[in-house]
Order: sequence, then C-alpha cells, then structure tokens
Amino acid sequence: MGRQVKGLLYFFLTDIRYSLMIFWSILLSILVLSLCISYFLIGVENGNYYLSLDIPIYVYCAIFGFLTVKESIPFAIKIGATRKNVFVALGVFFLGLAVVKSVISSTLQLVTLAFTEATGVSTFNFLYLSPLMEGSWLTRVIIDTTVMFFLISIMYIFGLLFYKAGLAGGGIVAGILILILLYGIAEGWLLEFFINQFMEPHLSFFYQLLGVGLVLYGLTYFFIRNITIIKTK
Repeated sequence: MGRQVKGLLYFFLTDIRYSLMIFWSILLSILVLSLCISYFLIGVENGNYYLSLDIPIYVYCAIFGFLTVKESIPFAIKIGATRKNVFVALGVFFLGLAVVKSVISSTLQLVTLAFTEATGVSTFNFLYLSPLMEGSWLTRVIIDTTVMFFLISIMYIFGLLFYKAGLAGGGIVAGILILILLYGIAEGWLLEFFINQFMEPHLSFFYQLLGVGLVLYGLTYFFIRNITIIKTK
C-alpha cells in the first residue's frame, strides 16, 4: 500500500507540475505589473491599487478538483492502483497542495508588502477574502489552506457525479443545488450567513470549514470504491 500511494503521489505531482508552473508564472507577472502600476500612481489623489492573489488561486483549486476525476483517476486505475489507495493518495495530495499553495501565497504577500514598505510604494494593497487575513502569516496560511481544500473537495465531488452519473445526472444535482442557493439568496439567510462570517469573522469558522471539507472528501470513497475507467455519458 505504501509504495503504491507514494507512486500515485509522484504521478499526481508530475501531472500537475506543468500547469502549476504556468499558473504561477502568470500570477507573478501580474504581481510585477501591478507593482509597476502602483509606482506610477504615487502622488495621484486616491490612487490606490488593489490586487487579490487569493481569488485566482481559489479558482485554480476548484478547477483542479473537478478535472482530477477525468484526468487522474482513470489512469491510476489503468496502471493497477486500488481504489482505496487512490482515495488515500488523492486526499493526501489535495491537502498537501492546499498547504503548499497557501504557504507560497502568504509568503509572497509578506515579501511583497515588505518590499512596498521599503520602497515607499504606499499605493499598492492586497485585497483579502476576510479581515482576519490581514493578521499574521500563520492565520493567512490556515484560512487559505481551509478554503482551498474545501473548494477542491466539493468540486471533486461534482467531478465524480458527472463522471459516474453522466451529464444528465450531474446536471440534475447541480441544478438542485443552484436552486437551493438561489432560494437562500432570495430569502436573505444565505447572504446574511456569509456577511456575518466574513465581515465579523472568527477563526473557528475556518476550522469548521476544514472539518466540512474533510467530511466531504471522506464521502468520495463511496463514489470511487467501484468506479471504472468507462465514463458515463
């Protein structure tokens, strides 16, 4: 089991390496361009520039979670990996990816803010998901890891639904969830919930969100324990 899990982790890492290089190259280019724009805004009245590194990273994680089902699971099964080992390896990889990306993101923001402070580029600011992320480096890592892993897990479930139930089955489930979300927004309780959590945040909420993400990922075992390489259309 141990060797197979290690082999799967190596495969997942090599498979995602190219997309990670492209993603971070683009994001770093945007950051450098943003710093240049911020420099020229010095002295301009209300010339503040805001950039969010978190939102594109979250979007990447969500897309990655969804595409993993189509790209990684069939190949892992073809090379002889057991469903149990695939489940374990993907769980470790998802959590490890969330931790590494959050550490890189938080460190990059810390270094960038130190640079802008040293050079006097006061017009540059990072846009954060939660006011808590304006705190310590460790707090940002915890929040980013939690949100990334949650997004990966939930989109991974959606990927499994579409893979096993086909476009019709996955579409029905997605449609039902969208209707529930729209109902919650119309009634106001969903917006109120998110406003309370992100405008008056508590770190305990993100610990709970991490727990939800772990539970959601645990449920995926019931999807992959009898999964085949034949995708339902």
